[in-house]
Amino acid sequence: MVLGMQFSGGYGAAPGAWRLPGANLHSYTDMDQFVRYARAAERGKIQLLFIADTPVLDVDLDHHSPHHMIDPLLILTVLARETERIGLVTTASTTFTEPYNLARQFKALDVISHGRAGWNAVTTSDPAAAANFGATIPPRAEKYERAHEVIQIVQALWGSWEKGAWLLDVDGKRFADMDKIQPVNLQGKHAASRGPLPIPPSEQGQPVIFQAGGGSYGLELAGRYASGVYANPYTIEDARAQRQALRDAAKRAGRDPDEVKMLAGFMPTIAPSRQAALQRRRFLDEVVDLNQRVRYLGAMIGLPLDPGRLDEPLTADQLADAIPSPHDPRSARALEVAREGWTLRDVLAYGVIDYHPVVAGTAADAADHMQQWFEAGACDGFSIAIDSYHDGFDAFVDQVVPILRERGLFHDDYEGPTLRENLGAHEQYGLDPRLTKPARS
Repeated sequence: MVLGMQFSGGYGAAPGAWRLPGANLHSYTDMDQFVRYARAAERGKIQLLFIADTPVLDVDLDHHSPHHMIDPLLILTVLARETERIGLVTTASTTFTEPYNLARQFKALDVISHGRAGWNAVTTSDPAAAANFGATIPPRAEKYERAHEVIQIVQALWGSWEKGAWLLDVDGKRFADMDKIQPVNLQGKHAASRGPLPIPPSEQGQPVIFQAGGGSYGLELAGRYASGVYANPYTIEDARAQRQALRDAAKRAGRDPDEVKMLAGFMPTIAPSRQAALQRRRFLDEVVDLNQRVRYLGAMIGLPLDPGRLDEPLTADQLADAIPSPHDPRSARALEVAREGWTLRDVLAYGVIDYHPVVAGTAADAADHMQQWFEAGACDGFSIAIDSYHDGFDAFVDQVVPILRERGLFHDDYEGPTLRENLGAHEQYGLDPRLTKPARS
């Protein structure tokens, strides 16, 4: 399986990660901490690090730490100099970033890291993020039309300095062959660039493209360009359906479906016992508005729940009346946990309303979840959103990864020095010549 470790903010995926005993309170801006986490992941031969990003402050900082990094590309540039094999992937929007900027920044990271960079190419949907650029969110069709143009221009720019152009011929007094460094002169409806890009190929040629959008538009974008896709299924059945739809989209675009790896989001809390893991998650939840979450839980299972009864389990009459919402795939799991007799506080601590499946338990419990999904064909691997970085990276690498290896589910070492090799992505430089059919207009 392919494994990626997520970075969100500076502390962990759980809102209260910054408060955990032993956590460095300055992790948000402390590059030494990120280097330590990255080296831990590399020690475990994790294929890539992923920084999710939205260019907006979208959280109340009174009690929560920021969701996003101070600047993903700058942090990954630091990590590129302090690691050797692990892939370095981050998000950048096609909606509010010009293709030349994207092409230059990501190919520079690719060269600096010796072929380990990846671009998660997504559109922006948050109006608050749009406002930071003095703009509004375009209609969905227009937004994805621009995304296709931007990705194609970026890839063309990446290939505008051809392989073999860098001569470095001292005796012949020729630095490069300008016949092999040519403008791309691409003009679309929404984006354009003349080029060329003055950056030579990296060891993997050019960065690997990832995608994390939803719906039919996002599926087509992923099927045409992405080698890795971040997905948020909550059940094995949903994950299988998403993966098959992704493979079908790649085939329609003229690609080999096996080139596209779907990474399912997963949020483990690892502790010596399930009870210790639950206690840890209860502590992490202390900064969350549990009253609001109780009401949300009630909507999921069709009951008017009282936040004043947070430390009581549901009554027999309530359980008899409860019905999981057909509109929320998390609802069945929420009701299953509630029927085990846990208090509402503990039901929430089990992560039943988190945006990825949660396993709070031992390393073996986490490995069991991953094995079940992987062997069921629900994903090609996982994007791990660990609850707290300061001890969670080491716990995953030192406890879960050895179990996965013992079960024959994870590799013993990197396949090669580049992200493209370690992801099993196809070789590509410049535009993909197989994509003959036009994108959605």
